[in-house]
Amino acid sequence: MPWPSRKRDKGAVADKKEPDAKIAKTEKETSDKEEEEKSAKPPAGSSKSGWKNWKKKESESGEESKITYCHWLLKSEPESRLEKGVDVKFSVDDLKAQPNQTTCWDGVRNYQARNFLRSMKLGQQAFFYHSNCKEPGIVALVKIVKEAYPDHTQFDQKDPHYDSTSRKENPKWSMVDVQFVRMTKRFIPLAEIKAHHLAHKADGGPLKDMMLFSRQRLSIQPLTQEEFDFVLSLEEEKPH
Repeated sequence: MPWPSRKRDKGAVADKKEPDAKIAKTEKETSDKEEEEKSAKPPAGSSKSGWKNWKKKESESGEESKITYCHWLLKSEPESRLEKGVDVKFSVDDLKAQPNQTTCWDGVRNYQARNFLRSMKLGQQAFFYHSNCKEPGIVALVKIVKEAYPDHTQFDQKDPHYDSTSRKENPKWSMVDVQFVRMTKRFIPLAEIKAHHLAHKADGGPLKDMMLFSRQRLSIQPLTQEEFDFVLSLEEEKPH
C-alpha cells in the first residue's frame, strides 16, 4: 500500500509506493558520494558569530562539561532505494505515520553502530537525520522508548538484511524502538553543521570532534550533551 503524501526537500525525487514488507533503516554500504559532497561547501568562518554567543553562554554557566555520550543521531533514507528488491526508504513522515508514531530501528549491520544501539537508554533523545538524499540534514527529534533487543530481520530470509550466520540463541544484531517527539523548528542541513564543525576545529568549539565528520557512513552516531545542545540551538537561528 502507498504511504500518505509527504513533504520533500526541494529537488527530491517523487514519492514511490512502498512494498508490503517491513521497511528497514540501513547502513549505507554502496559507493555513492559521501554526504558532504552532496551539500554545498560551507562558507569559511560562517560559524563564528554563533560560536561566540555559545562561548559566552557557556562561560556564564561556569561549568566545564564532561565528555559523555547521552544523545544520538540516527540516519535514515527519505528517498526510494531498492536493496535486494526491497525499498529501504524511511522518512520522518513514514515514522509519523506509524501507530503511536513509534517503530523499531532495524536493519543495522555494522558492529560499531550496533554497539551504539545497545548503549541507548530509555528516554534518551536523538536527531532524525535524512541521509543519502539531495540535501542531507536534521529534520526531527525522536526518543528511545525501548532499549536494545534482538533485531528480527536478521532471521527473516526474505528481508534484505537477513544474516545466515546469526543464531537465535546468540543474535548478532540488535534494534531499539524510537518514537517521534517533534519536528525541528527548521531543517538543519549538513552544510550548515559542517560550517560550524570547521570553525570549532579551529576555536575548540563543541562540534570539533563531531562523529558526523569522522565516520560519515556510520548510521548510528553518539552525541555529547554539548554537541546535541549546540546543534539544537541552530533551529533558533535564521538559515545562512
